[in-house]
Amino acid sequence: MKKYDVAIIGAGTGGLSARKQVAKKTDNYVVIDNGVLGTTCARVGCMPSKVLIQVANDYYRKNVFSSMGIHGAQKLSINHDEVMEHVRKLRDRFVKATMGGYEGWLDTHLIAKKASFIDKNTLDLEGEKIQADKIIIATGSSPVLPESWEKCKDFLIDTNDFFEMKTLPSTMAVIGLGVIGIELGQALHRLGVNVTAIGRRKVIAGLSDPEMQEYVASKFSEEMNIDYSGVKSMSEKDGLLVVETNDQKIEVKKALVAVGRSPNIDKLDLENIGVSLDKKGMPNYNTETMQIEGTNIFIAGDANGDRKLLHEASDDGSIAGYNSQALKVEHFKRRVFLGITFSDPNIAQVGQSYSQLKKDNTEFLEGKVSFEGQGRSIVKLKEKGMMKVYCCSKKGLLLGAEIFGPSGEHLAHLIAWAIQKEMTVHETLSMPFYHPVIEEGLRTALRSLASQLPDSGSPLEISIS
Repeated sequence: MKKYDVAIIGAGTGGLSARKQVAKKTDNYVVIDNGVLGTTCARVGCMPSKVLIQVANDYYRKNVFSSMGIHGAQKLSINHDEVMEHVRKLRDRFVKATMGGYEGWLDTHLIAKKASFIDKNTLDLEGEKIQADKIIIATGSSPVLPESWEKCKDFLIDTNDFFEMKTLPSTMAVIGLGVIGIELGQALHRLGVNVTAIGRRKVIAGLSDPEMQEYVASKFSEEMNIDYSGVKSMSEKDGLLVVETNDQKIEVKKALVAVGRSPNIDKLDLENIGVSLDKKGMPNYNTETMQIEGTNIFIAGDANGDRKLLHEASDDGSIAGYNSQALKVEHFKRRVFLGITFSDPNIAQVGQSYSQLKKDNTEFLEGKVSFEGQGRSIVKLKEKGMMKVYCCSKKGLLLGAEIFGPSGEHLAHLIAWAIQKEMTVHETLSMPFYHPVIEEGLRTALRSLASQLPDSGSPLEISIS
């Protein structure tokens, strides 16, 4: 039986990051993956979706041209075949770049088979058995398809298949108002597809602040058809998919199912590693070490079901890979949470959300800004949005934010950096703000917080030397 220092199950973002760290210490490792290589992000996730969104937003921008004195936009047309070809062309470029990271080890260290546990140090690779001192699980996740919808699967598309479509249907339902659903749903609508987006309640992209939820839902509903009553049933009629919600029935040619992703752990036989599993089949693991309690096994990326984002998977994999070869398992401080939805306007969540703060009974203050009437937003003809920033009610430490606004992706980064540096409201206000920029909206929200704090800070919002 072949024995390795480390076996890595999965060659996606988490697995690749783990391999990079492991390879610094040993050449006696193996990566096990029987799927298509190239990472979820590059093939079916972050990158092709952003290409489609860019095309959609560029085309949709024509609706404001005449107000700026630019005429002739009504003559613009969209070719869905060419749009999807363009998306795949750039997608393939991103995958090719990712595949460059496989050079130098693919032929010597990859086993293209399925893996399952015999015990905590032994793996079954489709009949072949191997042992490893340390094992890293980085098997990623897959789109969820509710069992009751299986009968209509010929009409249903998930994100693994979406970008392989040669063209776009004239009518679509988009089921799920999370990050993927609202991003692709809005993009499809802007590309001229008759879209009905369906969610179970007025929560878009996971926002939890009640005022934000209501505002964002109203703004998206002004642009596109959204049903917040949830899917009741599905059936086929005359070659169309009939989706019945609690409020209506719609007939569409296809439906994009975006109701979440689940960790790929169900076929690993984790019950054989000798630790207890929760109701979802997940073992208890340390989020700062990635180590499964009582074992020499680590679990990283989407496989652990925690923060299903590329940069988090990369961090998880790096931590797991490092600790698998370290003399002492190190605890690494997680970066401040940063989640961005590339809708227009952007939606973002940073640090602790409103619901987390409430759940933890944290005493906090809210600072708010509207991007309606905000200078730079007016100039860009993107006068839509709201942002809430939260801080500790006593010390003024920044805690989190929920964002819906133009250039929200950049605002989110600034706030995340400030939180991670443990900056207060007054310290953040002392940073430079140019004019006119979207970031002035952040200053407005910070000023709202500062007015509620017991400490007035500098009288000029400028640090006193």
